[in-house]
Amino acid sequence: MDTMFWQQEDSEKTFQVPDDVVDVLFAMDCRRLPVDHAYALSRAIKNALPWLEEEDGVGIHPLHKAGSQNRRELPEHGTDSHLIVSRRTKLTIRVRKERMEALRRDLQGVTLDVAGCPMTVREGRVRPLSKETTVFSRFVAARPDRDEGAFLAGVADELRSMGIQVRKALCGKSTPLSTPAGPLYTRSLLLADLSPEESVRLQRSGLGPHRDMGCGIFIPHKGVDPVRKGG
Repeated sequence: MDTMFWQQEDSEKTFQVPDDVVDVLFAMDCRRLPVDHAYALSRAIKNALPWLEEEDGVGIHPLHKAGSQNRRELPEHGTDSHLIVSRRTKLTIRVRKERMEALRRDLQGVTLDVAGCPMTVREGRVRPLSKETTVFSRFVAARPDRDEGAFLAGVADELRSMGIQVRKALCGKSTPLSTPAGPLYTRSLLLADLSPEESVRLQRSGLGPHRDMGCGIFIPHKGVDPVRKGG
């Protein structure tokens, strides 16, 4: 029998996720939402909680899992198409730890008007950020005149300035988000083989502007197939 000594540092097990930034997941009652609801949801939440306007880095997660549609294809992206909202769907907001209790207190029980669709917010629970090393953002703000290669090059530059090395990156489809000032162009982005520290750093800071509309918010992701298919 061969004798072997193999030592490998497992940083994923030893790394402790800081709790200065957390996700608050709210149960909610909502029958349907516009497919393109990012601006309307942001505006509704800020109307209910004016103090959020002054908070840096607050992230309102996109409700991309809202439409079960009874296994049918999801409707076309736009403000005139609607998703049927699953009861399991959570309204998730990323916020600094010192503001999470105010967020839970002030938002619970409020009925939001999201582009004419009522959404009643229920109790919120706190979830720490993930140390998964593959993360995904459905929307990252992008310039409409740049192709995928230019977009990825810009992303790599910005991540390097944050001390994050790009090892594997996959750019997905382009999606315009409607705003009163005109469409906000975005692309989906998957990053893999980050270190746990890099993953958490990215989740804490986000990437690019418009975090209140769900842009640049990264969540743990399993595999790349949904991204390759344009999800």
